[in-house]
Amino acid sequence: MAAKKPSARAAEAGSPAAAAEFTKDEDLLAYREMLLIRRFEEKAGQMYGMGLIGGFCHLYIGQEAVVVGMQMAMVEGDQVITGYRDHGHMLAAGMESKGVMAELTGRRGGYSKGKGGSMHMFSTEKRFYGGHGIVGAQVSLGTGLGFANRYKENGAVSVTYFGDGAANQGQVYESFNMAELWKLPVVYVIENNKYAMGTAVSRASAQTDFSKRGASFNIPGEQVDGMDVRAVKAAGERALAFAREGNGPYILEMQTYRYRGHSMSDPAKYRSKEEVQKMRTEHDPIEQVRTRLLESHGASEDELKKIDGEIREIVNAAADFATHDPEPDPAELYTDILR
Repeated sequence: MAAKKPSARAAEAGSPAAAAEFTKDEDLLAYREMLLIRRFEEKAGQMYGMGLIGGFCHLYIGQEAVVVGMQMAMVEGDQVITGYRDHGHMLAAGMESKGVMAELTGRRGGYSKGKGGSMHMFSTEKRFYGGHGIVGAQVSLGTGLGFANRYKENGAVSVTYFGDGAANQGQVYESFNMAELWKLPVVYVIENNKYAMGTAVSRASAQTDFSKRGASFNIPGEQVDGMDVRAVKAAGERALAFAREGNGPYILEMQTYRYRGHSMSDPAKYRSKEEVQKMRTEHDPIEQVRTRLLESHGASEDELKKIDGEIREIVNAAADFATHDPEPDPAELYTDILR
C-alpha cells in the first residue's frame, strides 16, 4: 500500500520548514562542501575577469546550502539535473574540481571534453545529468529520469532543480501534470533566489509562493529556508522519502539568495548594496555553520582555518590544471553529435 501523502500545510501557511540539529561531523561536512563551492566560484569569477573563461558564467555564491543539504539527504542512485547555474551542483554531486574548471576553460580534461563550457557538463558516473542552458528545459528531462526510475523500479529519485524564473515556463506545468498522473519519483527543487535574471519575483510572478505551484496538480510542496543547510537536509529527506515510496512528485521551494549578478556580465543594479550586505551579514549559509562549529561543537579557529587552506589548495590546483591542460583536438568537433 502506498504511503499516505503528508500534509502540505507548511506550504499553505507559507512558513519555511524548521531546521534539524546537526552533529559536529555533519556540520563539518556541510562546512567543507559549501566552502569548496564558494572558493571554486570565487576563483571562477577571477578567471573569467582574466579572460581565461569565455561565454556565459553564472556563479552560485550564496546558494551553497541548497545543493549541499539536498546531497546530504540523497542516497546512492538518486539523480541530479539542473539549469545553467550549475557548478555548485556538480561539486556537491562529487565531480572533481579539476574536471569542472577545465570544462570552464574549454580544455580536453573537462567533463564535456572542453565543448560544453559552463552550462553543459555531465557525469553519468556521478548521476549528474547536466546543466542546461535553455530555461526550464531540464524540468521535462528530470521528469523523464523519474519515468525511467519508475519503469525500472530501481528505487531512485530524480532531483530536478530550477529557478523562480523557470517556474513560469509552460513545459514545467506539462511536466508536473505527467509526474503526478503517473506518480513519478521526482523532487522538484525551485531555487528562489528572488531575481529571475534582473527582475524581482514580485514583478514577474502572480503567485510568489512557489511551493503552491503544483496545487492544481495535487502535488504537495513546502517552503524551506534555503540559507540553512539543516533545514534543506530535513526537507529533502521528507520529500525524497515521499517520492521514493511511490506517492509521486514533491515540490520544495528553497528560499535562497545569490550575492553576484545573474551572470558575470550583470552589474546587478536592480538591487541595493545594503540588501546584499544584509543577506551576507545575517543569513550567509557558510557563516551559520561556522558559528555553530565554534560555539556549539567546540571547534577552534585554527581547525577551520586549516579546512579553508585545504580547500584553497584544491581550487588553486584545479585552476592550474585548467590553464595548462591542452585544448581539444579539432577532430572533437565531429564526436558526440547526431548525424
